[in-house]
Amino acid sequence: MEIALLVLALGVVVAALIVAFALRGRTPEEARPDSRLDDVIRGQGNIAGQFQQTLAAHAQLQKMLAERIEAFDKRMSDSLSDSATKTAATISGIGERLTVIDEAQRNISALSGHVVGLQQVLSNKQARGAYGQAQMEEIVRDGLPANLYEFQGRLSNNNRPDCKIILPGAKSCIVIDSKFPLECFTLLKCAVSDDERKIALARVRSDVSKHVADIADKYLVPGEVQTPAIMFVPSESIYADLHDSFSDVIQKAHRSQVIVVSPNILMLAINTMQSVMKDARMREQADLIQKEVGALLKDVKLLADATDKLQRHFDQAEVDMKDIATRASRITSRAEKIEKVELAIPAVTPLLPGS
Repeated sequence: MEIALLVLALGVVVAALIVAFALRGRTPEEARPDSRLDDVIRGQGNIAGQFQQTLAAHAQLQKMLAERIEAFDKRMSDSLSDSATKTAATISGIGERLTVIDEAQRNISALSGHVVGLQQVLSNKQARGAYGQAQMEEIVRDGLPANLYEFQGRLSNNNRPDCKIILPGAKSCIVIDSKFPLECFTLLKCAVSDDERKIALARVRSDVSKHVADIADKYLVPGEVQTPAIMFVPSESIYADLHDSFSDVIQKAHRSQVIVVSPNILMLAINTMQSVMKDARMREQADLIQKEVGALLKDVKLLADATDKLQRHFDQAEVDMKDIATRASRITSRAEKIEKVELAIPAVTPLLPGS
């Protein structure tokens, strides 16, 4: 745009110089005004006006461009600032997520260690028994008062079940055994061929049946232990396998007065015992409540009689007060009448001497 304006101005100057040189070499006759020269001059004036307008438009255009460039710079600065803020927040969020991921990785590593430790516990028969007993004891502790259960309590035949529960008002106790045969289930899960599976199935039936028979023989003392006894299996998966694949073993246990429970079933049984204990405590307190209610009714009757007597005294006192007020009013009236009475005292004539 600036180059075009310069070219236009240069053309106007050249045209003016050409006209001046043309007039300088003419004779006076030839120097007379020519209409074409006037047209050229008017054209130069128009060109000069257009040139001024073009300069003004160019200045306005420069101003507008400067404003738009400034606004663009501002928007660009704001955008860069916003982008920098968002980028910093994103980087901070990524750092937090990396921290969470690191923590989760440490937890996974710790959990893998716990899993390995649990496998070692379950692979040892004594440690597995201690693990099952600890889980059973935790469930019992959470659901029952300490005076209603006993761990490793002795029976009259000198056997010690893992837990004895004595409900209020009951003469016999409930026994819980927390040991369970795991090796046979491990063989069943690891069986590949049909022969191995048949052997593992037979082993499961044999081990579980023997364990049920041991519980029935050792702990079901007539008159001392309630039936059925509880065989606690601290594994929901093993409990499900027993009911799904060994229903005959479960039925045999029922006939032997032994019930197999999982952790969830034991919790449900403990909750039921809590309800039974609440009912027993309510029955124990029923007579006392009735006695106290009778005494309360008697006291209420005595209070009602005393209130009636007091009310009669108040009524008599009110009558007496009204009588007293009436008598006082009469006395006051008579006193006022007495006060208004004028006594006529006769004149006394003095006695003269000699009369």
